[in-house]
Amino acid sequence: MKKVSIIGLGWLGHAAGVLLQQQGYQVLGSATSLEKVAQLQQKGLDAVQFKLNPRPEGIGYLRLFDSEILIVTLPPRSRHGDGELYLQQLAVIRELLVASAVEQVIFISSTGIYPNESKAVSYTEEEEVSESNAGNSILYRAEQLMADSPSYALTILRMGGLMGADRIPGAYFSGKEQVVGHTRVNFIHQLDAARMIAWVVDQGLWNQTFNGVAPEHPFRREVYAKNASACGIPLPASYQEAADEKVGRCISSEKFSATGFSFDFPNPLDFTYTPRLGTS
Repeated sequence: MKKVSIIGLGWLGHAAGVLLQQQGYQVLGSATSLEKVAQLQQKGLDAVQFKLNPRPEGIGYLRLFDSEILIVTLPPRSRHGDGELYLQQLAVIRELLVASAVEQVIFISSTGIYPNESKAVSYTEEEEVSESNAGNSILYRAEQLMADSPSYALTILRMGGLMGADRIPGAYFSGKEQVVGHTRVNFIHQLDAARMIAWVVDQGLWNQTFNGVAPEHPFRREVYAKNASACGIPLPASYQEAADEKVGRCISSEKFSATGFSFDFPNPLDFTYTPRLGTS
């Protein structure tokens, strides 16, 4: 039974941990507080306390690095200010990795790394990205930092907008004025994102970079309208006017599909949700 550790049993990490455990892997994850650790253990996931401020704090966190595979899924809110804290946290993780038994690493990045420019064709993993043209230079520096080590095999998953469960895209813009509705979305459902992580582990897809987005890219206003109808939330109050329909900044997931992976939710118009109480 392979051991898999997950740094960050949050919204995505928890879903991936549950799935990997169901598939027979021995899973250990981390949370930043002892209260969260206890809650996770009550739900059947082994966890330890691990915080990065940016130096490591917690109880028993070195167990995370006593596994064959490590998944790093630090949440975006870790990128405070100019992002330097996030990079410092990753540097500490890499430092611990170099001295550990970990052989393979999955690093959860974001499609936000691609340039903020619309073009006629989709962005693929072959796109040349640099610190100067990256849509988010911190993401570029983070990927470079994690890749700068010969001690482990690294696979990077650049996730699109993580939706599904209690994350309803239309809810973020409900009732708002001048909402952008004429560009296309690059979303992925929580369950498909978790399945992608498990697929990399199961198939041994190491030393590669993949985009994690649903294959279909409807217009934003279409998604918001579907959310309003299905979840009972108000539509945006108004949309920005557009001279013409734009293809927008579309991200391709064809490379990952070519590995044999099939999305359960290929179209964001068909995403399922479990709204929090009071959302609908």
